[in-house]
Amino acid sequence: MSLPAFDRAYDELRARWPEFTEERDVATPYGPTRVHVYGEADGAPLVLLPGGSATGLVWFANASALGERYRVHAVDLLGDAGRTERRGTPLRNANDLLAWLDALLDGLARTHLCGHSYGAWMAARYALHARQRVDRLALVDPTQVFTGFRLGYLLRALPMLIRPSEARARAFLAWETAGTHPDETWQRLYALATTVPGRKPITGARPRTADLRIPVLVLLAEHSRAHHAVKVADRARRTLVQAEVAVLPAATHHSLPLTEPQQVNDRLMAFLA
Repeated sequence: MSLPAFDRAYDELRARWPEFTEERDVATPYGPTRVHVYGEADGAPLVLLPGGSATGLVWFANASALGERYRVHAVDLLGDAGRTERRGTPLRNANDLLAWLDALLDGLARTHLCGHSYGAWMAARYALHARQRVDRLALVDPTQVFTGFRLGYLLRALPMLIRPSEARARAFLAWETAGTHPDETWQRLYALATTVPGRKPITGARPRTADLRIPVLVLLAEHSRAHHAVKVADRARRTLVQAEVAVLPAATHHSLPLTEPQQVNDRLMAFLA
């Protein structure tokens, strides 16, 4: 169930997507999944998974450039706020998330897969689960993949997690993104998303990144408060077999990909090419 204010913010951000973006509700055993699709019909598929509370619309600043070369599929995550519905098979654990992605991607023989934050954790887990279906994997400031969260980040998030409210989410976002000024409409959508009834994001163990045998791009936010970017970069280089790792200057965890779309797009397209 959504809230009227959330729905209004959602529709406002949806209007920022390029003309001819398609809205699709893909049937899965866990319920219909909302996917925002943009780009040439014969372009190579590129599936984008957002961070928690961000919705698939968070990629609005990236879609136009990425869609010139790829068929972009930006997903509203199962169990999170957005227009993906939970219906049918219960969502209980990380294995259910992988089964949901199996069903969601059934129409795509193979794909490039990119995730941000929580979506990056999901993307990494899926690339290990369905190795034959993922060509290249991109992880944008991934959380719970190479290292855990900073304690300070968790403590700052705690009030928002215990008693969600728009004001608490706004305060948390302002602290983490200080100096970067993410899009105001998206900030409102994120804050309202934390208050949507029935949200049930599923987490699980860190993926065994040493077992990833495909090319992996890791883009990290220099000023991320979720984790230490330098430490994550070092761990990624040591554990991944085929890794391209970069720390993007001036960016914060929640401000990617919003405030650095050109850097993200350039790095991502060079990697995928």
